[in-house]
Amino acid sequence: MGRAERPVTTTEPTGAGSFEQEALPHLDAVYRFALRLTGSTSDAEDLVQETYLRAYRAWDQYTPGTRAKSWLFTICRNAYLRQRERDTRRDQLVARAAAQEDDSNVPHNETPVFAGRPHYDPEGDFYRSLVDERIFEAIDSLPPEFREVVVLSDLEDLSYQEMARVLDAPLGTVKSRLFRGRKLLQERLYHLAVEAGYIRERQP
Repeated sequence: MGRAERPVTTTEPTGAGSFEQEALPHLDAVYRFALRLTGSTSDAEDLVQETYLRAYRAWDQYTPGTRAKSWLFTICRNAYLRQRERDTRRDQLVARAAAQEDDSNVPHNETPVFAGRPHYDPEGDFYRSLVDERIFEAIDSLPPEFREVVVLSDLEDLSYQEMARVLDAPLGTVKSRLFRGRKLLQERLYHLAVEAGYIRERQP
């Protein structure tokens, strides 16, 4: 009895320029980016699924042979921002509903308080050489606008032009954010860098 054929789940061609050939090899990179955006493995997995679903549906808009990686990152970030907007609106609705429900229990002379939820270069090589859990923790602690560019540049090796497209931001803004993000990260990793012998300890 012959071996059963693997079922085909897509009608896309599998040759040059196909979704399977150009998009799927970047699955791990997209997951790493999603994890840095969401900070949660389960949320990152959901975001990756959403990203690839959107990418598959929009594959006719992709130019074969260009960098699929940065294109996927753009889709991933846009999906994340849309989800965050939906979550914010939901939280606002919940807060308003809670305020209306509790208002009858608050004396008229008191005000209720509701808390809302909250390209080669030496520097790039330096940070890539130190990648481990401590690096990820330090990167995750950066403000979002700096965390995005540090991840895209120093972990995923995107060019300035590609980052500008992913973030939908001017080239100068991308360069400024990367410079400031690296400075913040360097402060967080100073002691680690001294211990590893990459830089000398500052003299008092």
